[in-house]
Amino acid sequence: MIAYLKGKLAYKDRAHVIIDVQGVGYDVKISLQTYDSLAEGDENCKLFTHLQIKEDAHTLVGFYEMDEKLLFLDLISVSGVGVTTALVMLSSFSSGEIRGAIMNENIALIQSIKGIGSKTAQRVILELKDKCKKDTLFVEAGKSSPDKSYGVKQEALGALVTLGIPRVAAEKNLDQLLKSNPDATIEQLIKLALR
Repeated sequence: MIAYLKGKLAYKDRAHVIIDVQGVGYDVKISLQTYDSLAEGDENCKLFTHLQIKEDAHTLVGFYEMDEKLLFLDLISVSGVGVTTALVMLSSFSSGEIRGAIMNENIALIQSIKGIGSKTAQRVILELKDKCKKDTLFVEAGKSSPDKSYGVKQEALGALVTLGIPRVAAEKNLDQLLKSNPDATIEQLIKLALR
């Protein structure tokens, strides 16, 4: 898994960028949020990434902020929302606006995004509402590094699902492990979850 890329911004377009990392150019899909955050000709840019592997393509998606990546991972976990749809959502509204719409069950706002129909909007709200509320409470509780813990959980979850463990079972197991091991690394969580 490629967690992030750090290098020179060689090319910038509204839909993708090319990051030169020591002479290797990585073509990375981005949202308009990330596009607006990147400075032209940035010598030292860093993008958090997610590698989507399918039979016919390997797609690298990049995010300027970890918060945007985490929301993206939540969105693509919903049935019917793929990489392209999630990027359109993140290009249409900020991460905070999307989370707010999910928590407030604002179907109209989510449905106003190109390519999102009524059923998909309802599914996004149904599947992510509790998760968004839980994440918001976690941040408000004053934890020292909520994004880090959440990011560790998401990376470990992705690895476990890739290894063939059902997503729901893996998520429950990781929640229990994080309660007893809040400072665990991704590797430690995966090892504990596989026992």
